[in-house]
Amino acid sequence: MAKGMRMVTVRLCALLLLVTVLMTGGAARAEDGYRLWLRNAPLSNAAQHKRVTVTVIGSDSPTVRLARDELQRGLTELRVAPHAAITLRKRVRSGERHGAFRIDGATITSASDTGLLYGAFALLRELGQGKPLATVRLDESPAYDLRMLNHWDNPDGHVERGYAGRSIFDWWHLPGHVDARMTDYARANASIGINGVVVNNVNARAMMLETRYIAKVKALADTFRPWGIRVYVSARFSAPRDIGRLKTADPLDPAVRAWWKAKADEIYAAIPDFGGFLVKANSEGQPGPQDYGRTHADGANMLAAAIGDRGTVIWRAFVYAAENKEDRAKQAFTEFQPLDGKFASNVVVQVKNGPIDFQPREPFHPLFGAMPKTRLSLELQITKEYLGFASHLAFLAPLFEEALDADTGRSGSVSRTVSVIAGVANTGSDRNWTGSHFDQANWYAFGRLAWNPKLASDQIAREWAAQAFSRDPAFLNAVVPMMLGSRDAVVDYMTPLGLAHVMGTGHHYGPAPWVSDLARPEWNPVYYHRADRDGIGFDRTPTGSNALAQYAPDVAKRLLADEELLLWFRRVSWDHRLKNGNTLWEELPRRYDRGVAAVERMRGTWATLAPHVDAQRHRAVADFLNIQRDEAQWWRDASLAYWSTVSGRALPTGHSAPRYPLSWYQAQNFPEAPGE
Repeated sequence: MAKGMRMVTVRLCALLLLVTVLMTGGAARAEDGYRLWLRNAPLSNAAQHKRVTVTVIGSDSPTVRLARDELQRGLTELRVAPHAAITLRKRVRSGERHGAFRIDGATITSASDTGLLYGAFALLRELGQGKPLATVRLDESPAYDLRMLNHWDNPDGHVERGYAGRSIFDWWHLPGHVDARMTDYARANASIGINGVVVNNVNARAMMLETRYIAKVKALADTFRPWGIRVYVSARFSAPRDIGRLKTADPLDPAVRAWWKAKADEIYAAIPDFGGFLVKANSEGQPGPQDYGRTHADGANMLAAAIGDRGTVIWRAFVYAAENKEDRAKQAFTEFQPLDGKFASNVVVQVKNGPIDFQPREPFHPLFGAMPKTRLSLELQITKEYLGFASHLAFLAPLFEEALDADTGRSGSVSRTVSVIAGVANTGSDRNWTGSHFDQANWYAFGRLAWNPKLASDQIAREWAAQAFSRDPAFLNAVVPMMLGSRDAVVDYMTPLGLAHVMGTGHHYGPAPWVSDLARPEWNPVYYHRADRDGIGFDRTPTGSNALAQYAPDVAKRLLADEELLLWFRRVSWDHRLKNGNTLWEELPRRYDRGVAAVERMRGTWATLAPHVDAQRHRAVADFLNIQRDEAQWWRDASLAYWSTVSGRALPTGHSAPRYPLSWYQAQNFPEAPGE
């Protein structure tokens, strides 16, 4: 071939490649995780639809137009049939909760525009799992009116406990420029029914309430509104003093109350559907009403009066104080339970799932069921602060389900005692949104359980995996069990048998059960395990702190008998005999080894699934599983090195010695750990 002809051929090939990439939307990035569970992978190799018809009856709002567009795009991408015709019908149904919908084959009906949008996503979700259009029958209503994400994002772009890059909120360029990613983020949330977003850290900065930031929040609210999402702001309690030039933030001071009323009016003038305030007060050094001798109810009700019936005040019950000598696990109950019935009707008290702080496993919080006259919110953590960050595969639906299903012994399950579900978000600027591909499943699981707390973890895992990776039964039958067992694996190699809070200082990364020199006693891991030559565990029975008394009597008996929480509630000797016949000292290394072995099995399972997953994402997951395998071993070795030293006992026969001496593990330092 002549040189000139070869050059023409090369240029033509390059042009064809460019055209192909442009026509496919950038195939090189098509499987980088950005599309989350909304990939709408084709159901067959058949040609795309020649025609997709979506008929709208009864409404023509921006939200309904989004629903129409989602169906047209989704059905085209899925390639359901040569022709698809769907009807969106707005029709009043008495007693229907906002957002409820019904699907009868090719017809979606709802009393609200948002319900039609949710119905559109639900139909595509069913089709995305391979279900025939004609067989889809759903009649769904959200269990809770408010299903929200709490972002711990700071205005400078740093995300506290964030492991997926910088904040997705570009405060510097708002309100003049709203990144297109904000629309994609809102779309993802709407697809799983999330309808509220707190856009800033609970450790709030007062400037978030300044006029210039209200304009920025308005730009986000305008973007999110068509997707059925209201915006909330974390408010710093001392704002009247910090930016309002008042000398006090006393909630009973008339000038303070007037300042908050004026500030609320300013916000609602700009954002008529503003959701309200989230407040962290008198916790971990944050200002609050107790600084002035007032109660949490005094503080919350002052803000509630400023907002009125326009929105909601969400007041966090995560409180503990250095000067309080009471067991940290008891402090929230002690402060809040006596205030039951004293909060305004537009106040929600937000309670973490457990009494300490999002541990891999802990009992449900005793406030659930103990405040029947107060609206409560269940706060879950989607970002894995204590479960290996984004590095470790830990599917959290079983943890969420465990918390929701817990019997309070007073008012039924936890899920029945709450009116709001909140999740600490795990999203960031990483291309795949969550730092690792499998962490997307935790965002998805939160949304699905916030919509319907009765869903089973295996159903959620199967839904997500089919949409995010592959609907091939061979893939699903392997990956779903792997996901379902992953959280228990983390518990085994990090905090078996009820151990808690044994992680590194500040960043909460890696094992550090030896730490004992921090300024506040309840920041030290030794505070929680209390190990010495005689035994290990925190005595929360009547002979100790008696935290058990905060639970209903029957529940307390059950918790005390649960060996998965043994060291949470009891201090026992190393020779304590468990139900399986092992002593505690024999069982601890068995649990650690079981956790490490489970990760090794996950690695093996994932390796066999390469034919079902694109190479880019398969390699990324494999890399992270290698990291998890190494770090599970590190957790195991460092923990056993410490327990062996403290107890003065050699490891039982059959369990390998740690790779390094205890001093080596104690010397490790991680200033570069993300999210601190």
